[in-house]
Amino acid sequence: MANLLYLVHRLPYPPNKGDKVRSYHLLKHLAARHRVFLGTFIDDPQDEVHVDTVSRYCADLHIARLSPRIARLLSLRGLLGREALTLPYYRNAGLQAWVERTLNEQPIDAAVIFSSVMASYVRGRPDLRKLVDFVDVDSAKWTQYAANHRWPMSWLYRREGERLLAFERAVAMEAERSFFVTDNETDLFRRLAPECDGRLEAMCNGVDADYFSPAHALPSPYGENELPLVFTGAMDYWPNIDAVSWFAAEMLPQLLLNWPRLRFYIVGRSPTPAVQALASAQIVVTGTVPDVRPYLQHAAVVVAPLRLARGIQNKVLEAMAMGLPVVASQECAAAVDAVAGRDFLTAGSVPEYVSQVEALLRAPERAAAMGIAARQQVVARYGWDAHLSSIDRHLAR
Repeated sequence: MANLLYLVHRLPYPPNKGDKVRSYHLLKHLAARHRVFLGTFIDDPQDEVHVDTVSRYCADLHIARLSPRIARLLSLRGLLGREALTLPYYRNAGLQAWVERTLNEQPIDAAVIFSSVMASYVRGRPDLRKLVDFVDVDSAKWTQYAANHRWPMSWLYRREGERLLAFERAVAMEAERSFFVTDNETDLFRRLAPECDGRLEAMCNGVDADYFSPAHALPSPYGENELPLVFTGAMDYWPNIDAVSWFAAEMLPQLLLNWPRLRFYIVGRSPTPAVQALASAQIVVTGTVPDVRPYLQHAAVVVAPLRLARGIQNKVLEAMAMGLPVVASQECAAAVDAVAGRDFLTAGSVPEYVSQVEALLRAPERAAAMGIAARQQVVARYGWDAHLSSIDRHLAR
């Protein structure tokens, strides 16, 4: 059993969005084997009720409160220097003091850092072993955003990508090991930071296949005559906003011509005004729901039309675990260890999405068989403990 400093940029509970799913399961995995000293942020007041749940996993816990609106303003200080705006966004004197006190007073064996930005709290400590879970190459995400926005946002996003990559490279050089969610993300960072070759490793996401299971008898949230298409995800995240906006504008009108009973359900927390504006007779924007599983279990088809996708999408794994047929973008599908055409369908253009969704609606037996195959693949390939054990051999040293 080791004493671990675990730094996470967002309270790792509840596991209701991609990064929190991974950080929670990593916390659970570490706490089962080691003493965990957790430093983290709360950026959503609704998460306050979950502090006691998180504290049960920890030998000590420090939470810094973060107001996204104020943090965005403070992050602009990064424009005065050469640092990425992400760094001042997550800078907190109280958390820094707690980290230093913990390192001075506790026999910490290693720091496990979730999201590269949290490495700023332990920079310049060569005596401290550091294992960094980058998850995705965040700098590449900002660079992608730049290509999809006009000036001045394109300039700002490009600058953020460049500055954040410089920081990521420095962090990876200090770390004993750096982890990414897929082999593709690992290879991308290796190309961007060739000096870090030999220090990088993929540590894939998993899914709780007992929780996300069609065996649970959950009541349907849908109307009796509805034919529901479903998208799940945090709806204040720009790639998700782009995905549902694109689907609503381009694919759904064509599908409604042949399937007038279709309803597109956008299921996820914190919908932005742009997402809320999509609500209509054919589109339902749910906002936060107590349990996403009923929306998955009783869906006709789950869609994941993300044009910007970094790493593996938990929304796809969860839908597959629930035994649902999924039509996913090629970017999403490339990260999943599954067989296109057997375990899910892929699409890259508007006609392809329309064709693939209609193919499943016209052949419910094929859709059901695909859902069965999808769940079998997830159960066989995506257990959390099997994937997170990658970090264990480094902690055992």
